[in-house]
Amino acid sequence: MNENSTDQFFKSKVLGHPSGLFVLFFTEMWERFSFYGMRALLVLFLTTSLLGGGWDWPREHAMSLFGSYVGLVYLSTMLGGYFADKIIGYRWAVVVGAFLMTLGHGSMAIETPWSIYLGLALLVFGNGFFKPNMTSIISEMYQHRPEKKDGAYTIFYMGVNAGAFFGILLCGYLGEKVGWSLGFGLAGIFMLFGLIQFWLSQSIFGDIGLKPNKKDENSKTILDDDKRNPFTNWQLAIIAVCIILGVMWIINEPATLISGGSFNMLSFLGENGNNIAILTALALFVVLLVYRLTQYSTITKQKMIAVSFFAFLTIFFWAIFEQSPGTLTIFARDYTDRVLEGTSATVFKVVNACMTIIPLSIITWVLFLLFKQTFKKYAIANIVLSLSFVIVWGVSIWMLNDQFSEESPEVPASWFSTLNSLFIITLAPMFSKWWESKYNPSANMKYGIGMFLLALGMACVAFGAGGIEPGAQTASVSMMWLVLVYLFHTMGELCISPVGLSYVSKLVPARMIAFMFGVWYLAVAIGMKGAAKFGENIDKIANENGISYFFWMLTIISAAVGVVAIILQPIIKKLMHGVR
Repeated sequence: MNENSTDQFFKSKVLGHPSGLFVLFFTEMWERFSFYGMRALLVLFLTTSLLGGGWDWPREHAMSLFGSYVGLVYLSTMLGGYFADKIIGYRWAVVVGAFLMTLGHGSMAIETPWSIYLGLALLVFGNGFFKPNMTSIISEMYQHRPEKKDGAYTIFYMGVNAGAFFGILLCGYLGEKVGWSLGFGLAGIFMLFGLIQFWLSQSIFGDIGLKPNKKDENSKTILDDDKRNPFTNWQLAIIAVCIILGVMWIINEPATLISGGSFNMLSFLGENGNNIAILTALALFVVLLVYRLTQYSTITKQKMIAVSFFAFLTIFFWAIFEQSPGTLTIFARDYTDRVLEGTSATVFKVVNACMTIIPLSIITWVLFLLFKQTFKKYAIANIVLSLSFVIVWGVSIWMLNDQFSEESPEVPASWFSTLNSLFIITLAPMFSKWWESKYNPSANMKYGIGMFLLALGMACVAFGAGGIEPGAQTASVSMMWLVLVYLFHTMGELCISPVGLSYVSKLVPARMIAFMFGVWYLAVAIGMKGAAKFGENIDKIANENGISYFFWMLTIISAAVGVVAIILQPIIKKLMHGVR
């Protein structure tokens, strides 16, 4: 038997899947814990007053830095994916990424300007190495069991959302209630646990993810019959110029704003250097994309146009959806009544306790099942993993005890972001059944429905904020409006987020997938930075027209993009040539 065959991995099973899947599950869970835990705190920390331990930045500056950070996280996945594919293999990429992120979180816990910026830079590169390669290991593990792959990704996705949920809940609580350093530091501690247990358990993956073998690379056959269209020197030169200008802009834009113009590495382009750089990069990229599309057969060209259309819509989706860690968290902190009394306080305490204890109990049970299968062979890895759960249980019980001891608890502003993960875990099975039924909508309809749900969410918070006067710095809007925002936005995410990457793999010929995934992640990065550009203007709009006006603007943009998606359905359907 081939030592690296699918049967080899299925010898040791947990819940019908290879034990190795759950090693990845817990590694990814702690990585998402650290990523979302830090992300929930960053804008709050930057905009909190000096007395509150923050940096007292204007919201415009905080949103600009945050947008560049998240945009670079998605751009760096192309670099990490390339290194893993060509040079170091998936496993080393995961280890390098986890190590860099551990250092990044540790650096942020020091809370000095140099350490925060260094930490963000380490997190960008760490995410780039880590993020694209975990799913690559799963894909190879299930190579000969495709019928089990959907279930595997569903389990893995649960780990992603469990990590995000507990990261925001616990890092957010510690950061806001005790000290920012503790919140940032806790994120780093769990990233370290994820790294150690992955490193000690990695032989469970057989030969998967080791350094790429050139003989294997050369022996790979291309299954599509379209003509080859390699990048020429002038095309590679354009890509290089686009990357240089884009990266310079995404770093320089917040740096110029925060420094008041004293730091500007694009000053050689004149007063509007930032705008000139990014518009030039985008124009060159569009020219290159259009030219390359003309070089393929009609059917391939049309399918790639369809993918590019969905990528364009994706920019708007993320630009609206990613208001969560920025403007919506600021709205929760400054404009929402978060102090609960009487029956409301009791209901929140009970609900929050159930939200914390039940998922943690289920995941601990899964951990126990993994122990039964792997403890003999991977004892130290399992002990490290169990230690991480002892700490997370300890922090959770302390948090709940702290809340129950208060007569009128104040809900942390970051708490609302946990609702996204909670709603995903709750609603994902229902949406999965919908996609498998005869009522499964077309790609355009899914995008349209997703954008309308985003619009509905923004309309809720816009309506709730209707009574806030222009220029008001605080208010006491009901928490229910934010709960509704996250409910509708999560439903919108379930319509759009899992669908996009699926269509890239279905519509694009095998050898061009890497390039089109690059286009896709570029669209996501633009969307993330777009979210920040919207957020940078929140104070200006709130002072002139009221904060409700800002959210109504986002409502209209979301609805308009949804209308465009549905109107163009007949055209895009033709371009997709029967792919559903």
